[in-house]
Amino acid sequence: MFQAIAQNTDLKDRLRRIHAESMLLDSAANAKSSPDLVKENSGEESRGLVHQVSNESRLSITDSLTEFFDAQEVLLSASSSENEISDDDSYVSDISDNISEDNLSNDIENERQTLVAVGEIRMECHSERRTCLPAPCPNTSNISLWNILRNNIGKDLSKVAMPVELNEPLNTLQRLCEELEYSELLDKAAHTPDPFERMVYVAAFAVSAYASSYYRAGSKPFNPVLGETYECIREDKGFQYFSEQVSHHPPISACHAESANFVFWQDMRWKNKFWGKSMEIVPIGTTHVTLPAFRDHFVWNKVTSCIHNILSGQRWIEHYGEIIIKNLNDDICHCKLTFMKAKYWSPNVHEIEGSVINKSGKVVHRFFGKWHESLYYGTSSSPSCIWRANPMPKDYEQCYGFTQFALELNELDPQTRSLLPATDTRFRPDQRLLEEGNTEGAEMQKQRIEQLQRERRKVLEENNLEHHPRFFRKSIDDSWVSNGTYLDLRKDPGFSRLDSPVLW
Repeated sequence: MFQAIAQNTDLKDRLRRIHAESMLLDSAANAKSSPDLVKENSGEESRGLVHQVSNESRLSITDSLTEFFDAQEVLLSASSSENEISDDDSYVSDISDNISEDNLSNDIENERQTLVAVGEIRMECHSERRTCLPAPCPNTSNISLWNILRNNIGKDLSKVAMPVELNEPLNTLQRLCEELEYSELLDKAAHTPDPFERMVYVAAFAVSAYASSYYRAGSKPFNPVLGETYECIREDKGFQYFSEQVSHHPPISACHAESANFVFWQDMRWKNKFWGKSMEIVPIGTTHVTLPAFRDHFVWNKVTSCIHNILSGQRWIEHYGEIIIKNLNDDICHCKLTFMKAKYWSPNVHEIEGSVINKSGKVVHRFFGKWHESLYYGTSSSPSCIWRANPMPKDYEQCYGFTQFALELNELDPQTRSLLPATDTRFRPDQRLLEEGNTEGAEMQKQRIEQLQRERRKVLEENNLEHHPRFFRKSIDDSWVSNGTYLDLRKDPGFSRLDSPVLW
């Protein structure tokens, strides 16, 4: 036993030495690019948004040599994730062809936990929650993706280093949290006695998860490093959300949220296909929602997303495919939602239609609308609007196309800082520097963080050890669910007493 303890101590010391050496080697360069990497610039005046090129210009990539891709479709296929060249975690997400479909998970702890009061006071934009970013997004019109990709046709795109300017200052764990922007739909479902109407609200919630992506085709989120976490406690919305990167190869992000009315969880991974002029993102995983008041357990899949005009012109995103929503505890009805694929001969895009069907096959409710605008149910002559997207904030084109909810996700105020684990995304320096407009410093820190991850992985492999997520566990069907410790640790004794890994 004492030998095992000594070995564990040696590993921790070695990892700390790796981090210390990385910081020393990088300190001179960082002093030039960013005098303060992790401290909030609370003493500085807010940097107002300056004049920036239009969203169309930002999304426009050089159109040189695109005729080559007009002639044929090219698939950048995935290869083994071993012998990695770079943990750049870049592009839309890592590619993996050897990922199997998740089974539905019934193994979840629905424990109720007390909400810890957290003040949300910010000064940058002179309001409780900020309405702008510290700096506008960079102009990426001079970045040629063709020059980056032309030597990597047929290779694993996850090994291709992408400039940090192509990122947005949010990561995948925060993107998953954005699916809760319209959580009030689940609150309404939890107070609706009729099971068919409850399904209508759950369906609207599933559709609303795509609304924030409409203006986001021009950039990609940071991919979390292994062990990275993110939390979002929203007293105004009544939910507590936390998430963790539980696997790096393949990249898997797990999240959990709960409120007095619902429990929400999922673990997601993505398989990408690059077709020359467009990229398909195929999500693999299952979304779960339980409504304890009715013992409902809803599950559904996600549809395929596609980013068009990757190499030239204005990029735009669409979602297509079918979502099937089932209640595992009651088969009285199910829901089918169809996201319509755009057609060259039709001016209608982003349309959805669907229906709630009882167990005898009869349609009880019909849906129609657009995933980025609104959803109606009923008949075309007398429709009822069940969900409508929130208006976009002022100058959203200069803020990566973020919604107001997205603008708030990376805020870090003094009251929240002391309650977060050291692994929380808001402490990540490369993402913070990009948000502040320091692309040179962000790129430098991004490379340093990726190197630290490679070193940690090497240490584990040399000692024949595996990484074990701290706040999630594998269920009997291999899906990732909360182990019930995050929110308890947050309030007693607190994360400051944990021996957290050094991620950056």
